[in-house]
Amino acid sequence: MFSTAVHLANTPDQLLPARELMAFTLASHILLVPFGVALPFITVLMHHRGLRRDDPVALLLARRWSAVMAVQFAIGVVTGTVLSFEFGLLWPGMMGRWGDVFGLGFGVEAWAFFLEAVLIAIYLYGWRRLKPWTHFWLAVPLPLTALMGAFGIIAANSWMNTPQGFSLEGKPIHVDVRQAIFTPMFGPEYWHFAVAMFLTAGYVVAGVYAVGWLRGRRDHYHRLGFTVPFTVAAILTPVQFMLGDSAARAVFHKQPIKFAAMEIVWKTDTHVPEYMFGRLNSDGTISGGLKIPQLDSILAGFKPSTQVTGLTSVPAADRPTVVQATIAHWAFDIMVTVGSVLILLALCYAWSWWRHRDNPRSRWFYRCAALAGVACLVTVECGWITTEVGRQPWIVYHHMRVSEAVTGTRAGSLWAMLGIVILVYVAVFGSFLAVVLKMRTRWRIADEGSAAARAEPPPETDTPYGPRSEPEHPSAGAASSRTSGGES
Repeated sequence: MFSTAVHLANTPDQLLPARELMAFTLASHILLVPFGVALPFITVLMHHRGLRRDDPVALLLARRWSAVMAVQFAIGVVTGTVLSFEFGLLWPGMMGRWGDVFGLGFGVEAWAFFLEAVLIAIYLYGWRRLKPWTHFWLAVPLPLTALMGAFGIIAANSWMNTPQGFSLEGKPIHVDVRQAIFTPMFGPEYWHFAVAMFLTAGYVVAGVYAVGWLRGRRDHYHRLGFTVPFTVAAILTPVQFMLGDSAARAVFHKQPIKFAAMEIVWKTDTHVPEYMFGRLNSDGTISGGLKIPQLDSILAGFKPSTQVTGLTSVPAADRPTVVQATIAHWAFDIMVTVGSVLILLALCYAWSWWRHRDNPRSRWFYRCAALAGVACLVTVECGWITTEVGRQPWIVYHHMRVSEAVTGTRAGSLWAMLGIVILVYVAVFGSFLAVVLKMRTRWRIADEGSAAARAEPPPETDTPYGPRSEPEHPSAGAASSRTSGGES
């Protein structure tokens, strides 16, 4: 704790509020990213199922998910734009010196954002106006643009972790674009991130219908709404566990000090034990946690004799503080713990399908499925905490410290800005939840009205495909006017 106090005393006053402001906006925005990256794929997958099997319920789900996707995209525009401005406003030292090297990633993300906006508009427009398969094929590029946006952001972040592709003569020159994008950490970080987005979106969407199942809604609508996204997530869960292990091993080789922080390794040694949780003290001792002898060396190099670099191998000014190391360690361990539990959940689901060709019947399974989405959102937050806190004190690894990049704006102004941003974000996210809940209520009323009039034409007779309007009996007008969406 004393070393942390000394460290803070030697940094600019505006560093702490700048960090807190960036951390808050990034933590808020990252909650939307899984849906921006992966919800288009899950929606298109459901759309394809509906067309191939002539299943109106699947088409209904796809259409309703597309509406949620559009609302989420609009909110993401707000939070993403704020983040873009903050890079220049809070960290002018980094952007001014290094922007020419890693800025291409942000350019790729901007183009992907533009294309995604156009494709979402076409997709929403096409439900009533395009031929079914034409509409579907126009939607296929939508998940690809989402992945392209993730490509740009991860390219920039991986460069900050393992910078390359330039010569340094006072300032970066002779920039090699290919090397600046495809850094040593790009591959492990990108695939780990992309699969995490698909896995998280799958569990969150499935969790909504798991809650419906627990409340007694056992119809085809809720069964299908649960099964498709949960199957995607369950398939990717063991894949993600392996990708996470590969990414951690890449950190071990390319960023040994960050790895030491993630595993709270104080001194360089072999036969290093693994600590699950625990707290690093300023004298190098570890309080609490579960100690597993030699496991850290085995995980890093597949044998107990593997040497693991410790935090004390570099000067104190060039490594995370004990508090930062403990934060990165806890975030990393939470990811590992949640991932391990999700593998058990996915195996339970696979066993049920192998034995019975059906979803599990246990209420405990659906309770866990409902919580899985929330747990995944927590791990997404933990992933970015591990990545960013573990890299401290560097904003560009081994080339620029965070304190060198921070703005010269007074600390008081930054604290005031943080307060304003918090208020704005509470309003924005509150509006988002209000809109989604309003849509859910409207869709549920439409479904209940359709069920009550089963002798009448099936739900949403003029959607998702068919004439834009048809003559209706006055008594049916109110019900059909509410059937432009569905419960998500």
